Amino acid sequence: MTNFIKSVDERTNLAGTNRLELLLFSLGHDVQTDREELFGINVFKVREVMSIPEITQAPDMPPSVEGMISLRGHLIPVVNLAKFCCLEVKETPQIMIVTEYNNMMQGYMVNSVDTILRLDWNKVKTPPDMLSEQMGGVVTAVTELDDGRIVMIMDVEKVLADTAQDASQESWFSDVQAAEKSDITVFFADDSLVARKQISRTLDHMGFTHVSANNGLEAWQKLKEIAQRADTAGQPVANFIQLILTDVEMPEMDGFVLTKKIKADSRFDGIPVIMHSSLSADSNQNLGMNVGADDYVPKFDPTHLSDIIEKNIAAAKLKTQKQLEQK
Repeated sequence: MTNFIKSVDERTNLAGTNRLELLLFSLGHDVQTDREELFGINVFKVREVMSIPEITQAPDMPPSVEGMISLRGHLIPVVNLAKFCCLEVKETPQIMIVTEYNNMMQGYMVNSVDTILRLDWNKVKTPPDMLSEQMGGVVTAVTELDDGRIVMIMDVEKVLADTAQDASQESWFSDVQAAEKSDITVFFADDSLVARKQISRTLDHMGFTHVSANNGLEAWQKLKEIAQRADTAGQPVANFIQLILTDVEMPEMDGFVLTKKIKADSRFDGIPVIMHSSLSADSNQNLGMNVGADDYVPKFDPTHLSDIIEKNIAAAKLKTQKQLEQK
């Protein structure tokens, strides 16, 4: 029906502007409330929208996974989003949204697709705890339309984590080695609860202290507070935190803008900034580097993430030593 693969130029126009595009869709009328809620997903994660093809049933699948389809040589699991959100809806899903993120593809069965909405990240807010819990934690952000309707933005990392074959994911962290130095503090920002837990577990395995924020604006506020404490103590900020890790898609301020702000503030000189995102295409990585990021890591491979963190910390330390020797 619709192909959503974006050109590099289109992505570049949005990067660093604190703007995003959402594909709006409905799961149908909720039997309990007789309401048809509106959901959204970042267009950059949508590969195409199509009628639901024939689905092949597969054994030992989670309840919300209807089966598999073959799409141009790729076997793709198909998730019934209404079932995943524990919603009983009147309608039978008619449309499939094919997503690609975390280097994986999934199909989402939905009732209908509405439109594409372009808006500022500062109009996207963290949802109330009650709403997040009611929807099983799948809502990572909300925004209000001009007509008063509320759009609930889905945490696609949670959908992927909860429908993965290895639900415990313990094996993901088995190869993460403790770092040689443990006196390291990493600051990270991510709006996904699932992602924050994954990052925390990785840093715990490495033996690092960590401080986190739930979105870009909160991260920038906390970083400025750390910088102020460093100023008061007469020390460089690098004595308080040694690396910053940021997601790209976050309410109120995205990772591109956060990175630009950090790199424009001389107090954070010498502290590497790594972008960590499920938008893993080469074009996205290039965008991250263009706004000043020191590295870009696709989600989610704990061993790769830990290797990149150690590499950047070592490089920053070596650079600082050379600068001191030249003085």
